Amino acid sequence: MRLNIHDSWKPYLEEEFSKPYFKSLVSFVKAEYKTHTCFPPKEQIFNAFNHCHFNDLKVVIIGQDPYHGLGQANGLCFSVNNGIAHPPSLINIFKEIENDLGIPYPKSGNLLRWADQGVLMLNATLTVRANEAGSHQKKGWETFTDAVIQLINTKKQGVVFLLWGGYAKRKKKLIDKSKNTILQTGHPSPLSANRGYWFGNKHFSKTNFQLEQAELKPILW
Repeated sequence: MRLNIHDSWKPYLEEEFSKPYFKSLVSFVKAEYKTHTCFPPKEQIFNAFNHCHFNDLKVVIIGQDPYHGLGQANGLCFSVNNGIAHPPSLINIFKEIENDLGIPYPKSGNLLRWADQGVLMLNATLTVRANEAGSHQKKGWETFTDAVIQLINTKKQGVVFLLWGGYAKRKKKLIDKSKNTILQTGHPSPLSANRGYWFGNKHFSKTNFQLEQAELKPILW
C-alpha cells in the first residue's frame, strides 16, 4: 500500500504514519490486496484526502465501511463510480437534497464533485475485502481515521461535521462543538429512512447556511 496522500495532509499525518499500529495496518492491507480482491483500488484508498485538500476542507461526512461490490467503491464514503447503480443509502441522500434544495436527482453517484469543493467523505475503515462487509475493521483503520477527525478538530474551526446514524454519532466525542458545527440525524439507509429518521433533516441547506455565516463559499450539492 503506497501512501499516495496529498501533500497538504502530510505535515499533519507524518507522525501517525510512523506509529507501530499504522505500520502493522500497512502490512495487513498489502497482504490482503495481494491475496484477495479488495476495494477500493489501491490507488484510490486515500481518494478522500487527495480530492479534499487540508487547507480547503469545510465539511466532513463520516461513513463506516467502503462498498464491497465490484466497481462500487472509489475511496469516498457513500460515493460510487460513474455508471454504477446507486446504492439505497445514496438514493436517499439524493432524494433529501432534491427535497431540501430543489436540485434534480443526478445521473452519477460519483461524489468527487463534492470532495473537490472541500467535503471530506471519510469512511472509518478505508478498505474492505470483496463481498465481505466489515472484513477490514479493527485492523487499525479506525485508530487512523479517529486521529484524522481529532486533527481537523484541533487545527481548524468552523468545520461542519455531518454525523449520520449511530456509528457516526459516536464520533462526536472527538469534536469540540464550541469551535466546529455538528449536525446529526439518522442514517440514510432504508431501514432508518423508512422509519422517519432521515428525510427532512435539511442537512444540506443547514450546512450551506453555516458556511455562509462563516463567509465561506457554499457547497454545490
